[in-house]
Amino acid sequence: MAAPRLAAITAVLGYLVALAALASCSTEGDILYKQRLAWKDPKNVLRSWDPKLANPCTWFHVTCNNDNSVIRVDLGNAGISGPLIPDLGGLKNLQYLELYHNHLNGSIPTTLGNLTNLVSLDLYSNHLTGAIPTTLGTIGTLRYLNHLTGAIPTTLGAIGTLGYLRLCKNKLTGSIPESLGNLTNLEMLELQKNALNGAIPSSLGNIKTLKFLKLNANMLTGTVPLEVLSLVIAGNLTELNIAKNDLAGTVRSSRLRVTTIIQDMMKTT
Repeated sequence: MAAPRLAAITAVLGYLVALAALASCSTEGDILYKQRLAWKDPKNVLRSWDPKLANPCTWFHVTCNNDNSVIRVDLGNAGISGPLIPDLGGLKNLQYLELYHNHLNGSIPTTLGNLTNLVSLDLYSNHLTGAIPTTLGTIGTLRYLNHLTGAIPTTLGAIGTLGYLRLCKNKLTGSIPESLGNLTNLEMLELQKNALNGAIPSSLGNIKTLKFLKLNANMLTGTVPLEVLSLVIAGNLTELNIAKNDLAGTVRSSRLRVTTIIQDMMKTT
């Protein structure tokens, strides 16, 4: 009797797993279709985003994993316009959100900080406004601490999954969040050509993996933190562009490389 009972339990568990996967697909499909409705799509690139199809994995510009969960949305240079909806934060397995070179407007949803598996967030060359959400600095940190402790942490961890954060060439305002220093797997941080103000956070010096830090053409003030400059020696930084700001101790050159910022670009008088 034990064998048939075990087989029945196994079958039920398999059914529940399949049902959960189907529900996940339906939820993710609902999210993406809601986003489609919020956008204008003059090139009709979203024509395959059909709500009658329960599985969004069959849609163009959408990639899924083996569990039929969305891991990529690739809509760079697609001609779309309109806002980003907060519901995008519900795409729990999303790794790549590529929406560059479009006409997106409105603010960056704070809920994108819930994308715990995100590797690349590319929103550059749009018309986004408002502040950079501090929640972007939490991407991946809760997932990492949960893996270590098996419990919900009360504080943020010191590591993140995000490798590429490119928000340049928008109309973003406010300061650069200190929380971005939590993204200690980040290789590229591009915030240039916005209207950001305030100081460069010293917390960015925590990102030893950072190779490219582009902050030029903003309204940043104060000085370049020593913690950031130390990434040249203690980290992997190969390009630091802070030109066309109002930073003390620097000149407003349009060309700034790490090899010249220390030797040539710092004022000596």
